[in-house]
Amino acid sequence: MMKIRLALAAIAVLPVAMATPVYAQATRTWVSGVGDDVNPCSRTAPCKTFAGAISKTARFGEISVLDPGGFGAVTITKGMTISGDGTLASILASSVNGIFVNCAAGNENDVVVIRNLSINGSGGSVGNTGLSGLLYQGCRQLTVEKVTIEGFTVAGIRMNTSNGGELIVNDTTITDSNAGVSVNTTAGQALVTLDNVRVQNMTTNGVETLAGSAFAAVDVFNSDISHNNADGLKVSGPNGQINAIDSALAFNNGSAVNCAASSGRFRLARNLIANNANGITIAGGCTVMSSGNNSVDGASTTPNATSRRRLRS
Repeated sequence: MMKIRLALAAIAVLPVAMATPVYAQATRTWVSGVGDDVNPCSRTAPCKTFAGAISKTARFGEISVLDPGGFGAVTITKGMTISGDGTLASILASSVNGIFVNCAAGNENDVVVIRNLSINGSGGSVGNTGLSGLLYQGCRQLTVEKVTIEGFTVAGIRMNTSNGGELIVNDTTITDSNAGVSVNTTAGQALVTLDNVRVQNMTTNGVETLAGSAFAAVDVFNSDISHNNADGLKVSGPNGQINAIDSALAFNNGSAVNCAASSGRFRLARNLIANNANGITIAGGCTVMSSGNNSVDGASTTPNATSRRRLRS
């Protein structure tokens, strides 16, 4: 009888022993090309994907990359940092967004940082299939640093929020996509800063504020916006404005600057505008203001005379 009871007791505890371990969230987790998402994502037992590490990373924590590899598309719903510092960290996003930033209820004021990643939307022989390299839909602020984005059918970086937010992009290259940086918000203020950013070879526009945006302001510093099939910089929304300083808005854009909204606004200072189909295009009621020290060469400037309020090359 005693032997039977012991056997039954052993069977009763067996499911507990075989259950998948539950790990506490850590402030720093790790991914590796040879990791496994069943691991706790520690440095000695890393996960394999960013998606696998998200649930094991505490709010305001950081996911770091141990070695070169592709770590998969990911959705971020809380403040955190994803960092590929010191190695080659990449995301291949086929038919999806590379990184979707959309903070959950209660986390709306969180800050997300994406640093040192390569995000690729290529579908190989079938061409680009990824949607957006980065889709920013929620959180108070998204910072993008030292990131390379290429091959997306919607945009390299798409800001499409319902209550404003702040997008900061530093030392980043966006190439070979439909649009480079696309900005829209249905309420609040969308505030964007681009510093030392290269936006090249877009099917449509390099940097754009979309029609219908509640308020969108983009500051462009020390950047190269070139070889885009439509426009380099475009304001489409009636509440949009773009300020460009010390940048090259040059070389084979449709229009380097297109002020297309009736109450849109551009401010230009110390920019090179050259070799475009049109240098500066202005729709009725749109305003382009220049400090008078821009270099406009090799392109026709075609403002609407009724809306040319202050424009000096």
